[in-house]
Amino acid sequence: MQYDDAIVSFEVNSEMRDLVVGEGQAEAALDHPLDQQTFHIRMANSEGRREAASLLLKKMYGWRGYSVDPAASHVPNKITLFAETGGETVGTMSLCLDDAEIGLPADENFRDKLDQLRADSRRLCEPSKLAIDKGVSKRVFAALIHISYIYAHNIHGYTDYVIEVNPRHVMFYKRMLGFRDFGGKRECTRVGAPAVLLRLELDYMGEQIRKYGGLMEQSADVRSFYPYFFPTGDEPGITGRLMKDGIIGPAMP
Repeated sequence: MQYDDAIVSFEVNSEMRDLVVGEGQAEAALDHPLDQQTFHIRMANSEGRREAASLLLKKMYGWRGYSVDPAASHVPNKITLFAETGGETVGTMSLCLDDAEIGLPADENFRDKLDQLRADSRRLCEPSKLAIDKGVSKRVFAALIHISYIYAHNIHGYTDYVIEVNPRHVMFYKRMLGFRDFGGKRECTRVGAPAVLLRLELDYMGEQIRKYGGLMEQSADVRSFYPYFFPTGDEPGITGRLMKDGIIGPAMP
């Protein structure tokens, strides 16, 4: 069901209480009870919405001891998605589409590696500034990633995700989404911490969505997030809502 300008909305039942994103025990202030919550995914297309997403980033990155540069929060080749429930922002991620003049955030530390892919005519995009409040259902994480995939691959024809992640999170992204090593470990100057460059071909992501999307607890033996993505039958409706009212924006060269 769609609510006002939400790209997609969905409910999470109490049975999914243990299916959450987070490390260790959630603090009381960060915990969100999952008794029939309704989540809405929207585009942060106003100053107020971008500020709400930025506040969550600062809280979650600050909790881990990382810094966040607020000046880099709004650039022309980037969209920002956010998830909210009960009027509270509980998840956010940005997606940068490669641009000949602006490039990608990862160029700052891994330009030589990204240029190898560009030379092979790969079209790159970079999920970044992902933050999920503790105690929030993994369906929120899956929804943000799936919508970014639809935007990048299905609408704009991009071929690869590249991401910089802290070394301790590498196995999570490999196991749960299928990323692979690509650029080794270097210092990420934006957050003041080491980072590893990973790559994921979006054709592979599409295959996994078609195979597992929407199965959720029916695929308890599948060690990935793909069962918590939307069924492929939901993609046309999500695409339509991304494209209406100018949300989609111009295609990047």
